[in-house]
Amino acid sequence: MTLAIAPLRAQDPPGTPPDSMAAADTSRVQRLHGVKVEVTRAESDAARAPWAVGAQDARDLRRGQATLSLDEALANIPGVVIANRYNYATDSRLSIRGAGSRANFGLRGVKVLLDGVPQSLPDGQSQLTNVDLAALARVEVLRGSASSLYGNGSGGVIAFTTDLSAPDRLGLSARVTSGSFGLRKTQLRASGRTGRTVGAVSASRTTWDGFRQNSSADTRQLLAAVDHAFSDRTTLSLRGGTAETPHALNPGALTLAEYALNPDSAAANNIRRAASRAISQRYASVRVRHATTLVDWSATVYGQRRFVDNPLAVSPPAPAGPTNGTLNLIDRRVLGLRLDATRRLAMAWQPRITAGLDVQRSHDGRRNIRITAGRVQAPSDTLLSDQAETVTSAGPFAQVAVDPIAGVTLDAGARVDRLTFRVVDRFLQDGADNSGERVMTASSGHLGVVWRAAPEVAPYANLSTAFETPTTTELANSPSGAGGFNPDLGPQRIRTLEVGARGRWRSWLGYEVAFFRADASDALVQFLETSGRAYFRNAGETRSEGVELGATMVPAQWLELRAAYTFANYRFTRYRVTSGATVDTLDGNRLAGVPRIVGRYGARLSLRGFAIDADQTLQAAVWGDDRNTVAVPGWGRGQLNVRASWSGTIAGWGVEPFASVQNALDQRYVGAVTLNGFGGRVAEPAPRRNWYAGLELRVPVLR
Repeated sequence: MTLAIAPLRAQDPPGTPPDSMAAADTSRVQRLHGVKVEVTRAESDAARAPWAVGAQDARDLRRGQATLSLDEALANIPGVVIANRYNYATDSRLSIRGAGSRANFGLRGVKVLLDGVPQSLPDGQSQLTNVDLAALARVEVLRGSASSLYGNGSGGVIAFTTDLSAPDRLGLSARVTSGSFGLRKTQLRASGRTGRTVGAVSASRTTWDGFRQNSSADTRQLLAAVDHAFSDRTTLSLRGGTAETPHALNPGALTLAEYALNPDSAAANNIRRAASRAISQRYASVRVRHATTLVDWSATVYGQRRFVDNPLAVSPPAPAGPTNGTLNLIDRRVLGLRLDATRRLAMAWQPRITAGLDVQRSHDGRRNIRITAGRVQAPSDTLLSDQAETVTSAGPFAQVAVDPIAGVTLDAGARVDRLTFRVVDRFLQDGADNSGERVMTASSGHLGVVWRAAPEVAPYANLSTAFETPTTTELANSPSGAGGFNPDLGPQRIRTLEVGARGRWRSWLGYEVAFFRADASDALVQFLETSGRAYFRNAGETRSEGVELGATMVPAQWLELRAAYTFANYRFTRYRVTSGATVDTLDGNRLAGVPRIVGRYGARLSLRGFAIDADQTLQAAVWGDDRNTVAVPGWGRGQLNVRASWSGTIAGWGVEPFASVQNALDQRYVGAVTLNGFGGRVAEPAPRRNWYAGLELRVPVLR
């Protein structure tokens, strides 16, 4: 069983057409030397990075793809597992080497950047509302502990780059996709350049009826990006946009018995209580970058406003009837500053010193309200809690890279983070003031070495530490039901050792291999999920050991083969569950929701603009609970996706029709698992065989 990873390639300069329309069919396995990546914080040669680093370009992200979910963009990178819930109310679960696998909504434990701007909150929770896969040029992934570079987070970093390719002077494009279950996505894009300025605007709307009950969704995105070069050395980047999800219904998880009987159904309480989510978000950022031969620096200021209207199937305090749920309302404001500087010294060992500072503040107004059938129906429904949550983080860091001998790079770094969590209880009708403050601090570091022995092999190793705090949502969800923050929940701390190698054989084979071990103390574990609300605790220690293999082969000009494999042995080394006078010992149990083996292999045949892609993903069985009593079966024959496309020009118009059959083998499988779901509700089904087809048109308006 295998997984695929595409070779790293240099970022196209502004104005270069996306790979899907360029002569990408003649691609070859490329060297890592000279390829620049920014996910390592300081832009550097990927061959010098002492981490496992992977990337996907515009061709991989868009060619023949529906551009709906992260599993389209990142499933070809080993160590990255995307559990697609096919549920727009909770998003897909993304984990890197197990980090993030405990999230039942959003992303946690993994840092997310868009054009260098953090999409992660100071508490470690991330969201992808601002990311439209159809508007991207590139995504880079750093796997492993990177707290010494980015702070709060244990699993790695994902960096998205907006597509700013544009004709001179103005061009327009339209992309329409339709498919099974009422799928329809429309994207309109305008881009252009004049003098030293290049910009792009993308607007898209996705609607979906869903293949399950209570799972329809409607999402809309407007993204704008402008880069202006004041000189060859100084660039100003402006980013902004809005995202709206007027409604996304939540079908919830099923028991294995319900899944076996009718996988298209929804949890009864989710229907009765109209579980759903609506989001409205706006964001903007300004970034200035300056680069000379010896010094690079950048400064970024950004802000975000987010409203969340989230009716949950969680039963409110008594008295409560069968249609009574809980409405969670969030009004969020985020402000941040990011500073980076790199100095290259013209002396022996070629030292490169990078330093920076991250400052971020989020403010959430959070209210919980008793509702009936998804709506407030006064006077019977009442306010349950009302609090203001503020998280402020500050983290200076520094790293040094040197080349003591030819072909060898040593890299060391350190960072100190301080996070202050404050809550002001504005609901005093219960007679208790749950206001309070929590301060969490952590020091992180890394030490790595790379030996570029030959093009065929470049071994590397790193030793790093990381930390991950609870998110405000996890802190606010106290098992006691009281307001304020859970006083018993703290950060987990991780120590990671990784060794690996990468290289190429002539012009037709590129490969990578990585072995890692990560030990976490005070591990953050979700011990219960009930009707959409998850509860966490610090549960002893975990050990994650794994092997990642990836390869890209081009045996002929018209054929590209992708292959890789991920083996994950993630276990609790110490985990005791106390319930009254009973103590359950779960030492040695496997972590729930993480497949032991994930495999993916694929092929691309391309000739004269035509391309056929076939990718098959296989996953082993997983446990749905920490006690390892609820076994969720594996993917059997696996998920086979087949895509066909043609890219060419007709009468001066760029034309790209495409079509795909998803799950071509009609395999029945569970796409994602809700961990420790109450009453055994752990299964989130995936659809059987389905299809989509679309057309992209591009035309230069002015030249």
